[in-house]
Amino acid sequence: MQINKTLLLIFLLLVFTKNQAQDTSVNELAQQKKLLTLKEAVQMAVTNSDAASLAKAKVETSKLELDVIKNNRYPSVKASGQYLRLSSAHVDSNIQTNTSGSGSSAPLKIDQLMLGQVNATMPVFNGFKLKNSINESKSMYKAETFSEKHSKEQIGLEVVELFANLYKAQQMVNLIQDNLKSADQRVKDFTAMEENGLIARNDLLKAQLQQSNVQLSLDNAKKNTAIANYKLITLLKLPENTQVDIDIEAVKRDMASNQGNTEQGERNDLKSLELKKQAAESGIKIAKANYYPSLNLTGGYIAFDLNNVLTVTNAMNFGVGVSYDLSSIFKNSKNVKLAQSKTKETEIALSLMTDQIKEEVFQATENYNLSLKQSLVYEKAVTQATENYRIVKDKYDNSLVDTNDLLEADFQQLQSKINQALSKADVAQKYYELQFASGKLNSSLNISQK
Repeated sequence: MQINKTLLLIFLLLVFTKNQAQDTSVNELAQQKKLLTLKEAVQMAVTNSDAASLAKAKVETSKLELDVIKNNRYPSVKASGQYLRLSSAHVDSNIQTNTSGSGSSAPLKIDQLMLGQVNATMPVFNGFKLKNSINESKSMYKAETFSEKHSKEQIGLEVVELFANLYKAQQMVNLIQDNLKSADQRVKDFTAMEENGLIARNDLLKAQLQQSNVQLSLDNAKKNTAIANYKLITLLKLPENTQVDIDIEAVKRDMASNQGNTEQGERNDLKSLELKKQAAESGIKIAKANYYPSLNLTGGYIAFDLNNVLTVTNAMNFGVGVSYDLSSIFKNSKNVKLAQSKTKETEIALSLMTDQIKEEVFQATENYNLSLKQSLVYEKAVTQATENYRIVKDKYDNSLVDTNDLLEADFQQLQSKINQALSKADVAQKYYELQFASGKLNSSLNISQK
């Protein structure tokens, strides 16, 4: 009996230990932390995101369209064959037969027809339409490659913004949690002082109210952190239970290493539009090609067999074909004007984009310089607010100021720390926004463009 109790106790202990291990494993699976640098995040985004896949697919489609146009340079070869079964055909023929004698010839029995032919056509001249069509398609293909690069730059900028938002939210949570600890301790101290009649109940209520406000701020900051984290892992195609930890020191190192880089960037979206303008100019030449005749080399082979009547083999043919659409003299002018109008639109869009890029670079430069100045001010503000709180706390302990002054000084100290933390993220964000405006965001992070 004693042995059975011992075995039961051991069994229950093993079950408890197993369940505890499983609970621990589930908790670990519930949230997986992943330390990421900005460079790693951008590389993952330009490789795995749907936007990057879509941009790549557009390039592949454009390349296939170019290959299709190039195929028109080769001869067109068509082969066809027919076998027809004839029933009770009545045939009148002037073909003389070799039948001897004066009697009438027997009627011909024609019950089948076989026909086979091969035709080849080689374009020689069509107003240089084929040449300009290939040039147009090449320009569009190159334009798509630069559009893909610009899409990756945009993805990189999106990662920078999400990174900054997540870092800001995480810093807010850390700072508010520290402040909440102080608020909790202050409420405990004030509660004991109020019970001993050292302070008025109103002062305790003010401390409790501040504690509640800090708790609300903390809950809101955690919510913002969860949202920013979810947006980032969705873009990076990471598991939903991933919690991203930002390697801010790596971000600082990357920025410092790139500060001396004076390489001039170039906007890929501007290059893409320039190539689309070239394609539009080729479109004008294609439209004008309709004013010219088309010249083709043709050749073929025919085999023919009409049962009991006629058999033809080795019938080769070759020659030159010329065609000209006379109506194009009157109708094609509209096509030319349409192509010219599209080119004009592209030229205007190119001019607008050039001015827009200049404005973006100027604005990004000013924003970055402002963030640097603000960061210095916020650093001083933290020192000032910390010293101010120390002085007010000493005065409060000596009954020289009231609770309102103490709580206000504490709030100013928290706000200054929050501003300092946010300004550090702003400096990095504005710096990379400037890199994007200059067309060298991904190159500044050494991101592979493959």
